[in-house]
Amino acid sequence: MRPAGPVALLATLAALVAGCAGDEPPSRAPAPPPSSSPSPAAAAPPARLVPVPIAGTDHSVNLPEGWTAEVYAPVPKARFLLTLPDGAVLVSRPSENRVDRIPAGGGRATTFLTGLDRPHDLVLATVGGRQWIYVSAVDRVVRYRYAADATKAGTPQTVVDGLPDESLPELRGRYGHVLKNIAIDGDTLYVSIASTCNACASDTRSDPVRGAVYRWDADGRNAGKALVATGLRNAEGLAIAPGTHDLWVVVNNRDNIIDPKTGRKDTAYVDNNPPELFVKVKKGGFYGWPFCNPDPAGGMRNMPYLRDYELNRDGAEADCEAATPVDVGIQAHSAPLGLTFVPDLGAVVPLHGSWNRSERTGYKVINFPWAGGRPGEQQDLVTGFLENGAPWGRPVDVARLSDGSLLVSDDHGGNVFRFAPPPG
Repeated sequence: MRPAGPVALLATLAALVAGCAGDEPPSRAPAPPPSSSPSPAAAAPPARLVPVPIAGTDHSVNLPEGWTAEVYAPVPKARFLLTLPDGAVLVSRPSENRVDRIPAGGGRATTFLTGLDRPHDLVLATVGGRQWIYVSAVDRVVRYRYAADATKAGTPQTVVDGLPDESLPELRGRYGHVLKNIAIDGDTLYVSIASTCNACASDTRSDPVRGAVYRWDADGRNAGKALVATGLRNAEGLAIAPGTHDLWVVVNNRDNIIDPKTGRKDTAYVDNNPPELFVKVKKGGFYGWPFCNPDPAGGMRNMPYLRDYELNRDGAEADCEAATPVDVGIQAHSAPLGLTFVPDLGAVVPLHGSWNRSERTGYKVINFPWAGGRPGEQQDLVTGFLENGAPWGRPVDVARLSDGSLLVSDDHGGNVFRFAPPPG
């Protein structure tokens, strides 16, 4: 039998995803949003940003007038954050194979858990009547029972095992985006399985498909595995919009793209294409990568898709006109990582910053006011992580404390910052 061609393979993938689209998760009543993240309200017009010194450093950032800034805790290579009901904050440090704990009120972080391969994302969820801390490693997702004031994690329980990492023989030790991100909605666990590469067709034909989001049962039965959506090259931030069951993600899109109109890798085109994505994940959705790229020429919403010059020039691999529309685009190469819904601010997104651009972009925290379940226009919330064209900090994730202040992790300078609005 002849091997299936690319069109047949894509058709098979589409059928698989369509089958998942009809596979509804178990019925559940809408869960109230956690007390630390109540439903975001539509924000006022953008606040004027002013320079604010960061207590404990020689740096300043630009914040809305009246806000203050300080180092909440020094944490080298700090990545994702989780605020706990007892006031403590967990910080993942995948490069050190550990998760640290910052005590309530800030201060020196101590080791909370080890023994996982590059733990990354952290979620607190009530499943089966108990509160659990879920942690994504590169090859699995585990959970620990939450216990107030505990300084060490208990015994891990594996929820999902066998996630793909660089140990796969065909990858020969190379996996470009091996870190995993997660979200939980009721009894459903969502896992982003990012791409191994910048742009490659092989990830769309692997098992599991890469550049995709899957779901499992959050209680560890593993009975509910399903492919949710594809074409999401590297979905880093996963979050459920409060008061809904809607999964939203921010996505790092491809680099070094060829202009399909000229067939050349022009700097001006690479600088602004393709945009990063901020989308509501739809079951059965296909968001383009690696065959179709959103075109921002007419604006960052309702963008048409263009065929990728290298992988889909003749349209044989994918019908780009049938790709799922992008809700909002973000400046290409900004590298959005975390995604947190915050009252009055809407969706808050740290931009880690660019490398594949002639003029640096990102290196700030933005927000999208939220109204009617949709993101408004992008606003700057925290800027100033660049000095003389070079970054001194690179924002990764945002968490909200019970007093309304925001924590921002920085894996470049090695800090968790606290940015606090004026009281009242």
